[in-house]
Amino acid sequence: MRRVSYIILSTLIVLSTCAIFAHRPQDKTIEIKPQVPTTSRKGDSRVFLDHADVLYKQISDSFMIVSGNVQFTKGPMVMKCDSAHFFPATESFDAFGNISMEQGDTLFIYADELNYDAPQRMAFLYANEGKKVRMINRDVTLETDEFTYDMNTEVGYYTTGGVLYDRQNKLVSFEGEYMPSTKDANFYVDVILTSLGKEDTLVIYSDSLFYNTDSHICTLLSPSEIINKRGTIYTSDGLYDTDLDTAALYRRSVVHTPQGRRLTADTIYYDRMSGLGECFGMMVMTDSARQVSLQADYGFFNQSTDSAYATGRLLIKEYSKGDTLYLHGKQVNAYRAFDSIPVPAIPADSVSGTPEIPASVRIDTTNIADIWPRVRFYRSDMQGVCDSMRVTGRDTTMRMFIHPVVWSEQRQIFGNLIELHLNDSTIDQARLPNSGFMAQQIADDYYNQLSGKSMIADFEGGELKSLYIDGSVEIITYPEENDSTINKLVKAESSFLLARFNKNTTDYIKMWPETTGRVTPLFMVRRSMLFLPKFQLFKGIRPLSPSDVMIIPKAMDELMEGDNG
Repeated sequence: MRRVSYIILSTLIVLSTCAIFAHRPQDKTIEIKPQVPTTSRKGDSRVFLDHADVLYKQISDSFMIVSGNVQFTKGPMVMKCDSAHFFPATESFDAFGNISMEQGDTLFIYADELNYDAPQRMAFLYANEGKKVRMINRDVTLETDEFTYDMNTEVGYYTTGGVLYDRQNKLVSFEGEYMPSTKDANFYVDVILTSLGKEDTLVIYSDSLFYNTDSHICTLLSPSEIINKRGTIYTSDGLYDTDLDTAALYRRSVVHTPQGRRLTADTIYYDRMSGLGECFGMMVMTDSARQVSLQADYGFFNQSTDSAYATGRLLIKEYSKGDTLYLHGKQVNAYRAFDSIPVPAIPADSVSGTPEIPASVRIDTTNIADIWPRVRFYRSDMQGVCDSMRVTGRDTTMRMFIHPVVWSEQRQIFGNLIELHLNDSTIDQARLPNSGFMAQQIADDYYNQLSGKSMIADFEGGELKSLYIDGSVEIITYPEENDSTINKLVKAESSFLLARFNKNTTDYIKMWPETTGRVTPLFMVRRSMLFLPKFQLFKGIRPLSPSDVMIIPKAMDELMEGDNG
């Protein structure tokens, strides 16, 4: 009974107390304001929670939940989101929804999720399915699924595929790095650079490409392919300026042009817009259309004007028809020149009523190559030397100047000027328009000799077939007897000569209109009778093999210098 009375009494006391407080005036609400730390925010070592609409934390949790217009700052970087889990002890946080990282007015990063590791100062950003993490640095935009930003070094990178755009190019790769402070970007694995220019066709394929978004210069350090409408470049070490369309290429890079040319050298500087190129070290240029190659230590070429210059260990090869022509000189200048071609008149046709078309001159272009000095060439059927040579494409003729000498089997031909006509890379005619001399050794000091003002020699399959001499003909010959022996010397003079040959024998000789001469038995021949006045024998300077064209004998130097002196 006492216990029941005690309970009732206690209840009455509590109710009375409540009634008293119920009639008491309510206290005024007190607003609790956050205390802003006095720590300086100019440094970048601390992370500050600047704002959140709602903050919630359980005593047992190591993090607080913030939501609504959440903003963190770390030095110059401002980070915003819809909500976050903030770990005050480490100043790390996980942020969600409408993520942005802003640094001044130059760097912006947008994502759907952000994990910030404050001790490591690393930001890991992610995008929801169908969206991309975006980094914007002035006119540069980078997009990827997952992005890591190292705030220690201010380097952002991705490893799951990404795309970078600037005002000039688009770059795609599996892995990539970007440094906003220096504008340097590094790309790895399946890299593709594509020009954004409307009229440019530039595409670069590589596995390692370094790029600067200010200069738009690419550094290529792995096998790479550079393609545009002016050709294709293969390099594993080079620089390419996508603004200027220029390249500096190293380590035996290769340039292909649409005209069928292929250029290789230790170092190549190439301007695609102007078509200018410069090569250093073991340059090799091949022209598949003309089936010609050129080797040299140094070369310069102009693709627009179809011209080139080369020097140093120069070797030209022409291989269009089986046997190869090897040609050497100290330098070559190749270019395209205008040439006038006469067009004959077409007579009137009285039947059709077509009027007469008068004669005219047609202007055409032809490829010319000047080679000098100390020119030497070798083919299995013909060899030659001179001090300068001009090769013209329209009439396929090699013109040899300054002591030109040509050998074919046992015959030697020389004159003031020799013009060698090529038919499908085979020399089918030699013309000596201003003095010519031919000598063929028979035995010991016995030489068949022919001399005249002008000379035309026709060849077939590398063999001399006929010879025509016009003016001041002089001849020394040793006719064979029936038993193939020789026992007399024939010397004659005339105005014209026509001779036909079969291998090393003379089948036919005709001289006209008048011929003077004499026949002398060999036992009566004096040494002074053995040679015509212009006879010369150029020993020790004939190229005997393809490699021999690169060797300039002392005798050849002396011959050429003697003439120039």
